[in-house]
Amino acid sequence: MVKFGNDLPAQIVEVGIAEQNLVGVAAGLASAGKKVFAVSPACFLTARALEQIKNDVAYSDNPVRLVGISAGVSYGALGTTHHSLHDFAVLRAINNMTIVVPADNFETAQAVKHAVQSSKPVYLRFGKKPMPLLTEDTNVGFEFGKGRVIKRGADLTIIANGETVYPAVLAAKKLEADGIAATVVSMHTVKPLDVTLISELAAQTNAILTVEEHMVNGGLGEACASFLIQSGYHKPFKIMGIPDEYTVTGSQVEILNHYGISESGIAAEALKLIASANGHHNASKTANKITNANA
Repeated sequence: MVKFGNDLPAQIVEVGIAEQNLVGVAAGLASAGKKVFAVSPACFLTARALEQIKNDVAYSDNPVRLVGISAGVSYGALGTTHHSLHDFAVLRAINNMTIVVPADNFETAQAVKHAVQSSKPVYLRFGKKPMPLLTEDTNVGFEFGKGRVIKRGADLTIIANGETVYPAVLAAKKLEADGIAATVVSMHTVKPLDVTLISELAAQTNAILTVEEHMVNGGLGEACASFLIQSGYHKPFKIMGIPDEYTVTGSQVEILNHYGISESGIAAEALKLIASANGHHNASKTANKITNANA
């Protein structure tokens, strides 16, 4: 924010370590017609100021762009107090809130541009480390609520967002050596979820694996599972994320590796799902034979 403050000193308000006040001030400015970005570490913005987000922003329909920085376990060894593994869950439960988690600079730039034009509240969730460009084809469209297919394959679908998309892409390339073709999706918008794309991929591939830098409870995976189960989906499905525990201590990479959110960890889970999908397919064929024989 230093460059912005130096270039536009009349357009930046520093409220200090006061996240509740940050959101309240942002809501007031937005209600007066200003295009406002409220920036704070995600762990504090979506926990300490949750009531203000719920009432001053979402309920009051003020188009504040809430920006959670250093999300997930970006703060590493600072520990659980500084980890944001709850934000998808709590904000999904609040009406009138769009949740966007860019995976690279292209998605980030597009998300900011779309947020500026939005007349509704938006939560933009950013990590901390530099991320490689996922594809050279930046002519593809970007839209809130529409997932971005990074790679296509017929065997398995991997749905990820934020900083977990890149290791998912690496895992998909690793799986190619085992003759497995995986589709990889950057599901940058958690809410509203791209259920049309999920439906298409559920029909086209044999299993679905979701990956996120968030608690397994209440996040991207559960959003996908809820839609799929209610739609009658019955193929193998797995959520990868941080389990229901306080995280181990370490750097971001060490923590994610510990929980398998890495190239090798995602590939290993994918292989298990494929094996499960093959067993499920064989079981279905056997059941059909038995049914036909009885008939």
